[in-house]
Amino acid sequence: MKILLAPAETKNSGGENKPFCKENFFLEELFEKREEIFNTYEEYVSSLTIEELSKWFGLKKLEEVEKYKESLKDKPTMKAINRYEGVAFDALDYKNLDEKTQKYIDENVLLFSNLFGPIKANDLIPDYKYKQGAKLPNINVEKFYLENFSDSLDEFVGEEVIDLRAGFYEKFYKVKKANVLTFKFIKDGKVVSHWAKFYRGKLLQEIAKNDIKNHSEFMQIQIPGLKLEEIQEKKNVKLLIMSIED
Repeated sequence: MKILLAPAETKNSGGENKPFCKENFFLEELFEKREEIFNTYEEYVSSLTIEELSKWFGLKKLEEVEKYKESLKDKPTMKAINRYEGVAFDALDYKNLDEKTQKYIDENVLLFSNLFGPIKANDLIPDYKYKQGAKLPNINVEKFYLENFSDSLDEFVGEEVIDLRAGFYEKFYKVKKANVLTFKFIKDGKVVSHWAKFYRGKLLQEIAKNDIKNHSEFMQIQIPGLKLEEIQEKKNVKLLIMSIED
């Protein structure tokens, strides 16, 4: 069983590992595909003015724009799960988990980078900027990864998946073969978005702490702060409606 997770716009800086290369990623046989997007990104970013980049990156501070205009080819890398910073990642609190729990996350969590595509939690990536939905010239990045990685991902994820992604990232990979658990979070009868990110992180933390190996085991654990209200089934997907308790 594998867990799918969305990335975050905000990144932690720095890193101590070697720059962008085949060995930094799983599915090494598809590295040339990642490299194709990477090179297109590099060329495009280097061709834009600071003002154009400010808009494309979605950044107002020019010093940040300057930082991300620099080539990524020689930038140090770190584990993807440590690179991303945001509500879900704060809730997961990976750095303070024990070694066994961290290893579970490293091996079983897939993230979906707007630049690098599907990556494992322990794949090594640089500090980069790629706003969700931003377009590169002459190529649809989401469609490119969908078409080139789906078969390998189907094989990698196996028979069961827990999908904690936001809907946008289905454009990179839609689970068609495996059985899927996905979630909707409600509070006082209303769907919530900010809290959804937080509880996706908490769900992943509990899954990892309990070394959950399949859907059946997951259904037996209690997630602090959440109550299962309803299960909706459609084809290979079970949607769990979870209410947030005060």
